[in-house]
Amino acid sequence: MPDSFFATSKNRKRKRSTTRDDGPSTSKKAARGVKGKGGKGRTPEGNTKKKAAADEELSDATQDDNERDGIDEMDLRAPDVDPDAYESGEEDEDETPAEKRLRLAKMYLESVKQGLSLAEGEFDAAEIDRELISARLNQDVLEHSGKMHLFVADTFDLSHPPSLRTKRGHRFSVTAAVASHDARWLYTSGKEGSIIKWDLQTGRQVHMFHKCRVDKGKGKSRETGDLNGHTDEIWALAISPDGKYLASGGKDRKVGVWDVEKNEWVKGFGGHRDCISALAFRKAQPSLQTPTQLYSGSYDRTLKLFDLSTMGYVETLFGHQDPVLSIDTLRAETAVSAGGRDKTVRFWKVPEETQLVFRGGGGSKWYDDLDGMEEVHEEGRPRGKDNSKSESFIEGSIECVAMIDETTFVSGGDSGSISLWSTQKKKPIFTQAVAHGMDVSHEDTEDVAIVRKPRWVTALASLRYSDLFASGSWDGDIRLWKVDQKLKSFSLIGTIPALGVVNSLQFLTPPKDFSSAASWASRTSSGDASEAPAQTIGKQAKPGSSPVLLVAGVGQETRFGRWIQRKGEGHVNGALVFALHPRT
Repeated sequence: MPDSFFATSKNRKRKRSTTRDDGPSTSKKAARGVKGKGGKGRTPEGNTKKKAAADEELSDATQDDNERDGIDEMDLRAPDVDPDAYESGEEDEDETPAEKRLRLAKMYLESVKQGLSLAEGEFDAAEIDRELISARLNQDVLEHSGKMHLFVADTFDLSHPPSLRTKRGHRFSVTAAVASHDARWLYTSGKEGSIIKWDLQTGRQVHMFHKCRVDKGKGKSRETGDLNGHTDEIWALAISPDGKYLASGGKDRKVGVWDVEKNEWVKGFGGHRDCISALAFRKAQPSLQTPTQLYSGSYDRTLKLFDLSTMGYVETLFGHQDPVLSIDTLRAETAVSAGGRDKTVRFWKVPEETQLVFRGGGGSKWYDDLDGMEEVHEEGRPRGKDNSKSESFIEGSIECVAMIDETTFVSGGDSGSISLWSTQKKKPIFTQAVAHGMDVSHEDTEDVAIVRKPRWVTALASLRYSDLFASGSWDGDIRLWKVDQKLKSFSLIGTIPALGVVNSLQFLTPPKDFSSAASWASRTSSGDASEAPAQTIGKQAKPGSSPVLLVAGVGQETRFGRWIQRKGEGHVNGALVFALHPRT
């Protein structure tokens, strides 16, 4: 029998069960914790009672641990995750933590290599670490900050992009054209008061939302609030981020909401005292914390905010001194609006209930000499041009606006100028004067035989959070512009032919399988999808690469009036969709 001097009162370490080897056990810590604080072993009644209590405590802890297997013995992973997904068959029980980290790192690099489909000789761990980890984290930071982070303007092939034209749909001028964010449906509205739903993959007409006719009778016209549709011209369209709702507005002073899945009228919002001229959805995906918000602008000089999650009115935004002609918004709870002849662009901060006012109306001069026309920017001071005829143009109205990121936007006016703005400055950062050239008209007068005036900018759209945006007028071309990386200027990078008056523009990033589903958008097609067989242009696109779609609503007249008319061969009331493919 051993000497009592060498006997110890410490609990022996319990042998760990070999049923699991997912991680180290903490049963020793659990036993100490029970013994240390408030345990039964602290009863001061002699060594015998202490030893008995300790034995009883160990017995209870052992029995309890055998039932529960300890917190570290439990599988805390998700039930739908394969338990072997985190381990490999080469795992060793004697593996140190450092060796395990090294093994998992090699497994991760191998999975990245398989995802990139690289051959053995092309594998470079340093390049993968630099481009796929650092760049990806930086990309996530920029996306959440709402700043411009996609520099893709120089990557697209703008020579003869494949296009789709809708035909035989609207009798009068098309005022707006929008496509769903999954690139499945296209919606166009016309001055005859109807909305047409098109299949964006085939170009065929799917459904028409007809204009409602009102029986005026002998007296005043009856109320149109109970009608499931519009009763007059439709001037604006907007599609929700989830593609569930389509909003429309026009001369009947009503904001209509359509369920495009069921092709039926949902609700008509009143409240505006004049024509609805602009609509825009917040670009954030709807959720429990993020409602589906819709902004509307009107000739009554106000903006209204609606919540389509509850189909309710939220608030009215006051400030403009002239009709609101254009609205744009991104993911944040902010919006930008153009106020027409009040010559202001207003940046609305909805949660703070504040607004920033940016005043346009700047002037520019052009000099016409033997070498052609040369722009002189900013208030038009001559740059030493002698023997030349100068022309001055003052911006009288701001017609359209488009947001590039959460703090940068562009505006277009009736003087033909496009201005780049930042929320940090009250004046434009950069202005491109007479962006769509001069319109020459012949007059039968004795004093003036030829009248020259700039073509105003009728539509603007940007590829969200990128350096690419487009502008439209009636010069026969849609112009594409590239914003400088430092957001100090922009320059022309190409044009796309589009006959008629461009009344609306939209950029869209389709799913990766869009080119395979839509035959007209493939790199080997040319011209309209409804015309003769396609001709091969350039090289095939890389597998998995998807184009960027540019949607344009084109008509024979301007959206709000008949001041400009373009008729003749090729001038068709409809929508144009261009597929801009990356260069190969």
